Amino acid sequence: MGWGGQEIRIINEMIAVRKEGVEVFLACRNDSAIKKKALENNIKVFVLPFKGNADFKTIFNLRKIIKNHSIDIINTHSGKDTWVGGLAAKMTRIRFIRTRHLSNRISSSRSNFINELADYIFTTGESIRSDMIEFNRIKAHKIKSIPTGIDLTIFNPENYKKAKYRKQFNILDDEIAIGILAVLRQFKRHDLFLNMAKAIIEKYPNKKFVFIIAGDGPQKNSILNIINFLKLTSQVRILGHVEKVAELLTAIDMLVLSSDSKEGVPQSVMQGLFMKKSVVATNSGSTKDLFNNNNFQLVGTESSEELVKGVSYYIENNKIERNGVLIQEKFSLEFMSRRIVKIYNHLLS
Repeated sequence: MGWGGQEIRIINEMIAVRKEGVEVFLACRNDSAIKKKALENNIKVFVLPFKGNADFKTIFNLRKIIKNHSIDIINTHSGKDTWVGGLAAKMTRIRFIRTRHLSNRISSSRSNFINELADYIFTTGESIRSDMIEFNRIKAHKIKSIPTGIDLTIFNPENYKKAKYRKQFNILDDEIAIGILAVLRQFKRHDLFLNMAKAIIEKYPNKKFVFIIAGDGPQKNSILNIINFLKLTSQVRILGHVEKVAELLTAIDMLVLSSDSKEGVPQSVMQGLFMKKSVVATNSGSTKDLFNNNNFQLVGTESSEELVKGVSYYIENNKIERNGVLIQEKFSLEFMSRRIVKIYNHLLS
């Protein structure tokens, strides 16, 4: 129901493959955030209940949609939709692709066979791909890691002036701005980020810091409670959902990812690297897929002390801003869409 990296990937992927000549449709729940974003981008939407793995009403309606619109491929992205979408695809004899976004391990139970029925599987990172081959009986030739692509026309630091956006986000010239861009969910571990903030403030009493949390989600009240408990109300700002992420990345000096699990290849880290930001990220999921020639600080997931080490490295080596190394072309949106469409065509040939 939320709007995070997975939902953003789905919409951006649909827009990108549409540019490659693919006609796209979205089936989702009525009150989901992704429905609104799809309509804003002129994507045809079908509203279905998706009540469970054996939601026969949804399966029946998907079969009708497939036949009425001559759909060739169903691409599913989560648990319930993989069961109902996969079964509808098999019943109508069209291709079934399963996209796996999260890195937490899928049950290896034989009763959890739906992924094995997929004609192909996309993962958002190599660690997810390896896990599904080892634990979920997926054949190696039927699964490929295709990380989320970043739009290089948007995430290009040459298009933005730092002073302008520092002013827009009320960041003072003498403040070191450290940000986290993540949906406010438990596995993103904003508690580690905030404990790191407290430690950094105490470690460098002669420097001014502002810590910025961009995102929205179910953990907001919990995060506010931690901020109050740590007495950080004057140094931490919660912005809510930020639509123009590149502008915020321009304004801040350093980006942090504090997740302890579930990550594919995290979009915020990719975005930060393309914007040449100093990045500190936990080694969760497939984050290490982005690590190239020490282009960011990759730290452990065990504690906030790991984040403190990474942030301290940039502060003590005077590498606060524009030290990220541009990552490889394979992480661009255009490259992602071409790889996906190539597999679509292969499956249909």
